[in-house]
Parts: sequence; structure tokens; C-alpha cells
Amino acid sequence: MMKNTPATEEHQIPFNLIIPFLLITFFLTWGILGLYIFLPDQMASLFGQITGQHPLFFLAVYAPAIAAFILIFTQKGVNGFQKYFSRVFMWRCSKAWYAFLFVGIPLVFYIGAAFKGTLFSEPFPFPNVPALLMALGLAAIKGPVEEFGWRGFALPLLQRKFAPIWAGLILGIIWGLWHAPAFLLSGTQQSAWAFTPFFFGCIALSIIVTALFNASRGSILLSALFHYMLMNPVFPDAQPYDTYLFVLVALLVIWLNRKTMFFKESGFTKVIP
Repeated sequence: MMKNTPATEEHQIPFNLIIPFLLITFFLTWGILGLYIFLPDQMASLFGQITGQHPLFFLAVYAPAIAAFILIFTQKGVNGFQKYFSRVFMWRCSKAWYAFLFVGIPLVFYIGAAFKGTLFSEPFPFPNVPALLMALGLAAIKGPVEEFGWRGFALPLLQRKFAPIWAGLILGIIWGLWHAPAFLLSGTQQSAWAFTPFFFGCIALSIIVTALFNASRGSILLSALFHYMLMNPVFPDAQPYDTYLFVLVALLVIWLNRKTMFFKESGFTKVIP
């Protein structure tokens, strides 16, 4: 009689699911935003003008998470999904990473704003506390949700084949390209930015969060917190100088984590713990 052996992680969530993940993600996001680009009048008459707060824009932003949820549920059902979701409650990491999240990231924005000349020239953007809380809440339920897909699903799969440095680089390129349609739509935050520095910023940020992700042993929570801090509406406008500074931070992170970033065995690879 053959002895039963537990399924490996590769059998639970096989690497080749990275393809349908990307197809679903790009289909949803580029499909929604593409319709507004090529059929603006028709879409506006049916659903209203697109803005960063439009429900369809939220749906486009949620595409990576939706793709991950679909694939995990179809592969492993409710039980597998619950185990995957348990990674939201993983918070253990070094004090240095927490210092970077709560002190280092704000410093990048404030130093960048000083270089840009907007540190003291622009008024505080919120007239009262309710408006501030509303902005903080909207930031929390928008971009950070992406991390269920990017770092929650795609990064562990990529780290089965590549060392963390290359997995982070590949995912950063994909992440940057995924944002491209938003730069072509007026009414979105990205329409006021230049794409090139943003694209290289995505690569730098992807490398940084890859090191954080592995240091926390696959925490979706800390990846989402990292994303939230990047979107914090309290921080001053520092584009594109914040991007330049994050590139320097990424180089520093690579150097400080050089013993793990270049070795495939050090990457966290479990979608379902």
C-alpha cells in the first residue's frame, strides 16, 4: 500500500496560476479604464464621469485581489481561503521595519517635498477632522487591497522560481505597467503625474516591500500597511522627488539584505500557510 504524503505548496497553488492571475487582473483593470479611454462619452452617460472615488475605479484597483480570491477559492475552497486570509493577521517583524514604516516613509515624503519646494507652500488639504478621517478611510480601502493579489498571491509564486531581488524586480515592472491606463484618464490622481518616474518608483517600492514581506514571513498585513503609508493623504506632495528617494532606499535595502535578497531559498513561497 502506498503511503499518503501531504500535498506540497506547489500542488496546492501551482506556479502556473500566475498566468490566469495576471490575465484576470489586467482584464478587469485595463478593460474598465480602457472603456473610459476609448468610449468616454458612452461610459460617462452610462456610469458617470470617472474619478479616483468612482465605484468602477475601485473595482479596477481591486482587480489583483479579486483575481487572487477567485483562484484560491476555486483551487482550495473555503478552507484554503481561510488559511490564506490568516496571513492578514501576521504582524511579527523587526523593530527596524516598523521604524521604517512609521518614521522612514513619512521622512521620504517630507524631505521630497522640501526638495520640491512644497513643504511649507501648500496649505493642509483638509478643512476639518471629519474630512481628514474620510480621506484616511478611503486610502485604507483602496490601494492596500491590491496587496492581497500582488504580495499575497503573485510574489510567493514568483519566489519559487526566482531569488527575491529578481521576483521583486519582475513584479515591480508588472505593477508599474498595470497602472498605465490611469495616467491617460483625467479625473484620476495619476493623470497629474509623469509615468516614467512613477514606473521606476514601482520597481523600487516592489523591491523594498519584497524584503519586508520575507522578513515578516509572508505578512499581507505589513505589505498592505506599507502600501497605505505610501498613499497617506496627510503627507505633502513630493512627486517626483519621493520617487528618487525611494530608489535610494531600495538600493540601501538591497545592500542591508544582500545575504537573503540574492538567494532563492530565503524567499517566502507559501500562498496558503
